[in-house]
Amino acid sequence: MLNKYARAFFTRVLTPFAALLIRLGVSPDAVTLIGTGGVVAGALIFYPQGEFFWGTVVITLFVFSDLVDGNMARQLGRSSRWGAFLDSTLDRVADSAIFGGLALWYAGRGDNLALCAVAIFCLASGQVVSYTKARGEAIGLPVAVNGLVERAERLVISLVACGLSGLQAFGVPGVQILLPIALWVVAVGSAVTLGQRVVTVRRESAEADAIAQGGNG
Repeated sequence: MLNKYARAFFTRVLTPFAALLIRLGVSPDAVTLIGTGGVVAGALIFYPQGEFFWGTVVITLFVFSDLVDGNMARQLGRSSRWGAFLDSTLDRVADSAIFGGLALWYAGRGDNLALCAVAIFCLASGQVVSYTKARGEAIGLPVAVNGLVERAERLVISLVACGLSGLQAFGVPGVQILLPIALWVVAVGSAVTLGQRVVTVRRESAEADAIAQGGNG
């Protein structure tokens, strides 16, 4: 749902900015690389120190590059396999940095190995969820399923919770509980989504094999 509606809204909002970057001679690939670098820096510098509010502000600013680079490519008429590959690959790097930064916090000053493990599970399950769709499509299947918690949901839930939890540093009471809740929600949701995709690929592969065998017969 977030992919469908939020992406369409922000694409319209960011189109003028994308056009400005094009006029300045900036390439879509450069935006992709800079955006990923900003997310990684924000996550791995701020989060391990418990600076959740400012880390989230930095990450959020750079996360929008994921929409800007695609918008630029469409305006330039340069949508390419390389651009899609680079964008998808660096998305995985950015996601890993976010949950890796949270895991480092809980392994260190956050002093909670259970939540460290949950953050690591969020990192790993997010990668596997993405892989199942990519692998399914690579063997010719549509993987036609809307997962419960896909990348957009993982990012929104995690970043909103991190940002709000960071308000504790400004004297807002009780908000620190939001981050652990969000991590558990993302972990469970990712596990469900993985199951949804595996079941879908199994069904689609069985259907494709049956059609192929019927054609051969």
